[in-house]
Amino acid sequence: MSLGFGHLARIGHLYPSGGLCDYEIQLMAPEGVQFLTTRLPFRNTGIADDLGLVENLEQHVRLLADADVDVIAVNCTAATLLAGPDRIRERIGTATGIDSVTTIEAVLAALRAAGVRRTALLTPYPDEVVEAEREFLRSHGVDVITHLSLPRATPVEQAMIEPDDWFGLAASLDPSTIDGVLLSCAGIRVADQLQRIEDRLGLPVVASNQALLWHLLRTLGIPARTNRYGALLTGRFDTPTETVS
Repeated sequence: MSLGFGHLARIGHLYPSGGLCDYEIQLMAPEGVQFLTTRLPFRNTGIADDLGLVENLEQHVRLLADADVDVIAVNCTAATLLAGPDRIRERIGTATGIDSVTTIEAVLAALRAAGVRRTALLTPYPDEVVEAEREFLRSHGVDVITHLSLPRATPVEQAMIEPDDWFGLAASLDPSTIDGVLLSCAGIRVADQLQRIEDRLGLPVVASNQALLWHLLRTLGIPARTNRYGALLTGRFDTPTETVS
C-alpha cells in the first residue's frame, strides 16, 4: 500500500464526483506510486450520466497536468466504454500532451491476459448500462455467460453495498461454466474480496480498480506487485508491454 509521495510515479486520476471508492486503487498500489484525484460530475448511474461525465473533460485534465503527472487515468468503467476510450485519450492528449488510459481498456487487457473469454459479470449497474457493457464485451471477444447484479441508482448507493455481498454473489456461480469473473465498477468496495473469490472459485477475477492499477503499472514499467488482491496483481499474467515515454 502506498500512502506517501510518488517517487516512482504520479498518476492523474479522474474519478466520478459521487463515487466513494477512489481510495481502493491507492490502497492496492505499491509504495512510491501516488494517485492525484480530480473529480468528474457524476450523480446518477444511467447512460446519460455516464456520457455526461466526460462532457467537460478538458477542463479537468488540465488541472491534473498542473501536477506534472506521468499519465492520466480516466476511472469509470461504464463511462469510458460508452464514450469510447480512443476518443477520450485523443481529447486528453490534445488538451495536455500527456498519455492516458481508461478503465475499460484496462479491463479488456486484463481479461485477455488472464485468458478470460467466457465471463460472469457482476455489477451494481441499471439494466441499460449492463446491456451496453455486455455488447461492448461481446464486440471485443468476451462473452458474458452469466450476469448477477445489485443495481443502484447513484454512485453513493453503489459504494454502500457491503463487500461481503459481492463475495456472496460470486460464491453462487458455477465455475464449470466460465473461465473468469469480472466485477465491473470503479465505485464498489471489493479489493479485499478479490483473493477470497479466486480461492473459492479457482478462477481469475478481474475488477475495475484492480485492472486499472495493473495496466498502469505495466504501462509505466513499474514491476512492484502485491499478493493480496488476486492473481492479476501478483504478476501471474504479465507480458511485456510498451511504457509511457
